[in-house]
Amino acid sequence: MRLLFDTHVLIAVIDARTPALGSGLRRLLAEPDHEFHVSVASLWEIAIKHRLGKLVLSVNPEVLPELIEALGVTLLSITAPHVLAAVDPEPPTRDPFDRLLLAQCRIEGLRLMTIDRALVDHPLSAGR
Repeated sequence: MRLLFDTHVLIAVIDARTPALGSGLRRLLAEPDHEFHVSVASLWEIAIKHRLGKLVLSVNPEVLPELIEALGVTLLSITAPHVLAAVDPEPPTRDPFDRLLLAQCRIEGLRLMTIDRALVDHPLSAGR
């Protein structure tokens, strides 16, 4: 399965807090045959929250691309089709980062790894 980390999943992996993700997502992370991706949108969201003092990480955000690569996770760029894609059904969130991640899932054939209550039941989600 091809999976995209939601931003909070990426943060949990970086900070070694995967038990907080629940058993379903931990099983997905442990499966060696899955292909994992992180969106540049998640890096953008992390950078904004870190600069505003709303997020403290165990690493400097500037090293995230190298850390993601070292974990064997693919960094997914944001493209015009991603930002123009409509997601059906519409998610019950107005968060532009969440909407972009779902659009990337739709365009790239990915499933979103999330525990976000607004997204977990969406057909593009890999669920809990």
